Amino acid sequence: MDRTAAGWVNGLVGVVIFSGSLPATRVAVAQFDPVFLTVARAAIAGVLAAGLLVLFRERRPARVDLFSLAIVAAGVVIGFPLLTALALRHVTAAHSIVFIGLLPLATAIFGVVRAGERPKPLFWLFSLAGSACVVGFALAQGFAASATGDALMLAAVLACGLGYAEGARLSRQLGGWQVICWALVLSLPVMLALMLLTAPQTLSGIGTAAWVGLAYVSLFSMLIGFVFWYRGLAQGGIAAVGQLQLLQPFFGLAIAAALLHETVTPAMLAVTLGVVACVAGARKFAR
Repeated sequence: MDRTAAGWVNGLVGVVIFSGSLPATRVAVAQFDPVFLTVARAAIAGVLAAGLLVLFRERRPARVDLFSLAIVAAGVVIGFPLLTALALRHVTAAHSIVFIGLLPLATAIFGVVRAGERPKPLFWLFSLAGSACVVGFALAQGFAASATGDALMLAAVLACGLGYAEGARLSRQLGGWQVICWALVLSLPVMLALMLLTAPQTLSGIGTAAWVGLAYVSLFSMLIGFVFWYRGLAQGGIAAVGQLQLLQPFFGLAIAAALLHETVTPAMLAVTLGVVACVAGARKFAR
């Protein structure tokens, strides 16, 4: 398997793992405070990441890489988890997942700005078409009902796109799993302190579902998914492989419907399928 094909395979595995993030967050945030959930998932993943770095005796990143690692930490360790956790107190997981359709465009834009990629003009046409489907869906739902939730999801998408692009750029030097591990370790002292400060006074009333949600977002969403995702972006190109995120709403809606028994309306399915259809054209003109 050549490098580009491997990038698409790794990227797809990462997308499948990330597709469970919002449903799992939706379950966990029902009983955990959003701020505690954000710092707890980062702290748990950070401890595991530190163990992996010690186990494999990874060299420390150069001082020049610390700024990039800080961007990754701010975008995907803190920004996206916190903003989505807050958003999911206002909107359903099924509704929020559709906003993930904006991630490929955000990632591609930051890939141009931070990594110097130059997709062909037609690539942007397909990416914009997919994003237009998502924005149109949000407008059709009426922002008056959940303006706060939608605004938080849009902010989360921007933070995540920047973190994805920056992490992929840095993965070319440090390696995919090393980037997310070092970003987690960099933020670990602060995350541990905040976890202790925001921890619930009692854990006796926390149900099994909330604990499972916390475990999933800590282990899979915060660590394992990034191992595949950053490797895929570095191998196949940020803008190109980033288009696989257009599949994430489809997977996510299926998970939300199956596990949370949330209603997936015909409009949601139509938007998702329309967005997914754009991935073929965007992929063709990504390089």
